[in-house]
Amino acid sequence: MHESPAATPIPAHESAVRELRAAREIAHAFLTARSPDEVYRLALERVAPVVRAAFGCVYLRESDDVLRLVAAWNWPVEYREFLGEMRVRVGLGPTGRAVAENRFIEVYDVFSDPTLSDWWDAAQELGFASTVSLPIVLSDQPEGALTFYFSSTDRLDEADRSLLRLVADQLSATAEKAHLIEDLQRANVQLREQNVELEARFLEAEEARRLKNEFLANVSHELRTPLTAIMGFTYLLREGHEGAVSDDQRHALVKVEEAATQLMGLIDDLLSLANLQLGRLEVRPETCDAVALARAAMAGAPEPAPGVEVRTIAPDAAVPVRTDPSQVVRILRNLVANAYKFTPAGQVTVRVRVSAGSPWTPEARAGGDARHSVVWEVEDTGIGIAEHDLPAIFDQFRQLDGSATRKYGGTGMGLALSRQLARRLGGDVSVRSKPGVGSTFTLSLPAGFLVAV
Repeated sequence: MHESPAATPIPAHESAVRELRAAREIAHAFLTARSPDEVYRLALERVAPVVRAAFGCVYLRESDDVLRLVAAWNWPVEYREFLGEMRVRVGLGPTGRAVAENRFIEVYDVFSDPTLSDWWDAAQELGFASTVSLPIVLSDQPEGALTFYFSSTDRLDEADRSLLRLVADQLSATAEKAHLIEDLQRANVQLREQNVELEARFLEAEEARRLKNEFLANVSHELRTPLTAIMGFTYLLREGHEGAVSDDQRHALVKVEEAATQLMGLIDDLLSLANLQLGRLEVRPETCDAVALARAAMAGAPEPAPGVEVRTIAPDAAVPVRTDPSQVVRILRNLVANAYKFTPAGQVTVRVRVSAGSPWTPEARAGGDARHSVVWEVEDTGIGIAEHDLPAIFDQFRQLDGSATRKYGGTGMGLALSRQLARRLGGDVSVRSKPGVGSTFTLSLPAGFLVAV
C-alpha cells in the first residue's frame, strides 16, 4: 500500500459540527426505526452523506465465520438485486478483518494493495477506490461491520477517523438498544400468546369444574330417591308393618338403617358442596339462639368414644344471632363429629361466646350490626395436626392420611363444606392445633346480620 498525500485538514469547528450531525442522524434513525435492520438502513442513509461516502453497507454475523449484508445505501442499481446474496468471510478483506480483529481497518487505495487484487475488478465496476470498515460491537463482542466506500483515494485525516469511530460507536450502541427492544417485543408477543393460551386453559378448567359440579349435583340428587326408599322400607320392616321380625332381624335392620342414614348424610354433603360452587345454595336467615344451635348440633352428631368427656361452656342467657340456623347446625355438627373422631380418649369442649370488635369488612358493616361476632369453639384433646398440614385440611376430598388403610375414615368433605358454608354466611372457620395436644376449630359469624355472597 503506497503513501498518498493527506487530505486538506478539516477545521475543528467543522469537524465538531459533522460529529454532531452524525450523532443526530443516528439518534433519529433509532427513534424512527421499527427493527434493528431498519436502524442500520436509516443510519446508512443519513450518515454516509455526512462522511462523503459513495455508498455503504452493514454486515452482521450469519455464523461464527460468515457475515451477511443486512443494510446497504446507494449501491449501483445493477447490483442491488444481488445484495441479499452477499457474504463475507470473517478475517478476509477489510470488512472481515474489522470483525476478526475488532478494530478500525482503512484501505485508502484499493488498487495499490496487491493483497486486494481479487477486489480490483469489483472496485472498478462499482466505482470505489478506498474503503473503511469499523466493527459493530454488541454485548462487548464484534458482531458485524460498518463499511463505507469512497470514490477518491485521499487518506483520511484524524478528524475523519474520529468521526467514523463516533459513527461506529453510536451505531453499535443504537443497534444494541434496538436489538434489546426487539428481544423485548418478541418476549412480549410470546407472553401475550402464553397469556391467551393460559386464559383458554383456565376457561377449560372452569368449564370442567362446572361440569363436574353439575354432575355431582345431579348424581347426588338422583341417589337420594332410591336411598330414601331403602330407608323407608327398612323402617317398615323394623317396626313389623310387613310381619313379625326376630330380635336378630331387628338388630340387622337397625344396622342397615344406620348405614343408610350415614350414606344419606354423605350424599347431602356432596350435594351441598356442588350447589355451593354452582351458586345455587339458598340461604334462609332468621334470628335464633347461638347456644341452642350448639346443643342441636351436639345432639345430632355421632356418639363420642366411651372414654371421652364432653363439656359445653355457654352463657346462661340466649345469644341472639341472625343467620341460617340449619346451615350453622350443619357446620357445628361437622366440627363436633370431627372432634369426636380424632379424640379416642380425653375431652371435647364446645364453647359459645360473643366477641366485641369484629373484623368484618366495611361492606359487611353496611348490612347491619357488625359490632359483635358470635363465636363457637370446638376444642378437643385428640391427636392434633402438624402446622404444615393445617392449610390442607380444608381442601375438598382431602385426608391427611390418604391411604386406603388409614385409621380414620371419612371422605374429606366435612371441613371443606363447613368452611365454604361459613363464608357463604358471611363468616369463617379457622383452626389452631398442635400434634399430641389437640385442636380447636372456631366458627365466627357476624352477630346481627347475614352476608350472602
